[in-house]
Amino acid sequence: MSQEEEIWDRGLQSERTRLAWVRTAVALSTGGLGAAGLSLRHGLPALAVVVFALAALCGGVLLIRTGVRFRQVQAALHGGTPLDAWLDVFFAWLGTLSVVAGAFTFVLTVR
Repeated sequence: MSQEEEIWDRGLQSERTRLAWVRTAVALSTGGLGAAGLSLRHGLPALAVVVFALAALCGGVLLIRTGVRFRQVQAALHGGTPLDAWLDVFFAWLGTLSVVAGAFTFVLTVR
């Protein structure tokens, strides 16, 4: 068995991972936009609108980067090199943190 056969798995794991990133990005984008719109309509503080919009922005960036990340994963798998995904992880973390901050603001203002 060659080195490439040992590293490369024919089970489509990278494609499933790509779809998981797409689902995460779409959830952040649509959820953030929807929550920002609801916050505006119900007169919540500007902070809630801003953090929900930031979550939507992070989701959009992740969605745009999906193709780039997929090519990086493929190159890392075929080349046997480690994958550096810190930028995508940062945007996912920031988007999630924004949703939490917006939800927290929402709960504190709507009693």
